[in-house]
Amino acid sequence: MKQVAQGILRKMSSRLEQPVNYGIRLGEEDIPLNPYIGKKIQLLYSGVINCVHCGRKSNKSFNQGHCYPCFQKLAQCDSCIIHPEKCHFDQGSCREPAWGEQFCMQDHIIYLANSSGLKVGITRATQVPTRWIDQGATQALPIIRVRTRLQSGAVEVMFKQHVADKTNWRDMLKGSPATLDMKAEATRLIELCKTDLKQLEDRFGFFAISLLAGMEQVDIEYPVDTYPEKVSSYNFDKTPVVEGLLQGIKGQYLILDSGVINLRRFSGYNVAFSH
Repeated sequence: MKQVAQGILRKMSSRLEQPVNYGIRLGEEDIPLNPYIGKKIQLLYSGVINCVHCGRKSNKSFNQGHCYPCFQKLAQCDSCIIHPEKCHFDQGSCREPAWGEQFCMQDHIIYLANSSGLKVGITRATQVPTRWIDQGATQALPIIRVRTRLQSGAVEVMFKQHVADKTNWRDMLKGSPATLDMKAEATRLIELCKTDLKQLEDRFGFFAISLLAGMEQVDIEYPVDTYPEKVSSYNFDKTPVVEGLLQGIKGQYLILDSGVINLRRFSGYNVAFSH
């Protein structure tokens, strides 16, 4: 096979087209992936991991590509990133106040998505529609805008009493879910949570939480020729050579005839891409 590029792996780049246009990022290179669908490819892990933040070599990857010291000190690795309702910026205990000011104290969108079924999620306004693509959503609809990450977490906690907040990645990779009436689902959910929404407005202020009226849903198609009947996943730590016929790309997964691999999970791994 002929090597195309080698370097430190990052999560795939993506651009909303029909279908989504993907690229594999290795070091400074971003190689278009869609042209390789239907062709045999190989990913070879060298055994070296470099922290995606500081660049130092690491024996293990933490939180999608960080060395342990960075995992311990960076705000982007704090548990409140996974649980935004626990954001403690306003308590003055953020690991990196400047980072928190830039990324947490900005507008966030609460949305409904259809990936393996209906789910609620949050993302910074600047990450629309990338966040939806990364989750493999086929439909997405923004429903609420808030001013901070903490507020978005509070709204998400409220909504997930009535709807899932996670994607079943195996189901997502087996095909496209049944089409939903996203606007009807949003109306139903907001009506169910009307009292709780009012309490959040009282807590954060009337202008902190804005219902988004008149938004159109985003429909997303993925470059997939064939979905697997049974999903088996690769792990570079156990199988350093991943190869097979590239049958499609969805979310952050490559779908091969030999199995699937979540490239985002292995950020920081030094990988060679060949075809």
